Amino acid sequence: MSEKEASNNEELQEEKNGNQNPETTEETSVEQDPVVKLEDEVKDLKDQNLRLYAEFENFRRRTAKERLALMESANEDTLTALLPILDDFERALKNTEETEENTDVLEGLKLIQHKLMETLKGKGLSAMESTVGREFDVEEMEAITQIPAPSPEMAGKIIDEVEKGYKIGDRVIRYAKVVVGKEA
Repeated sequence: MSEKEASNNEELQEEKNGNQNPETTEETSVEQDPVVKLEDEVKDLKDQNLRLYAEFENFRRRTAKERLALMESANEDTLTALLPILDDFERALKNTEETEENTDVLEGLKLIQHKLMETLKGKGLSAMESTVGREFDVEEMEAITQIPAPSPEMAGKIIDEVEKGYKIGDRVIRYAKVVVGKEA
């Protein structure tokens, strides 16, 4: 390049930069960069804080649910272990004839059964309604056998309930054992 071209290029450069003072552009970029940088940092930290708070709330809710489930499952094990005792009381009351000699014993058995059942109800246990005559429902019942239905309308319905079903709240802890009628 010749000296003339070089000086022309320098003049063009100066004209382009003539509107801008190099010192002021550096100062504003230096001043704006930290402010913008700090604003972005504050924004990121607020976002991070919000996410941590939401995560903590989710953790708190989850642990509360887990504690409740643990308490219910502890109850469930104990209550499930007591179900055969309730069945024995029912069988004893069904198979004991009321005579003058055993009236007091029979009444005592009924009182003990009632007291035990009320205590277990207080812990959340509830007996399912009698299933005899209802449609078979796999959500609440366990079919142990099928027999020919006594009438055509009893086909697919419960003929007999061998063992009662029980729930804790809405959850079944023992399915009702039933005999289902089938078409002949």
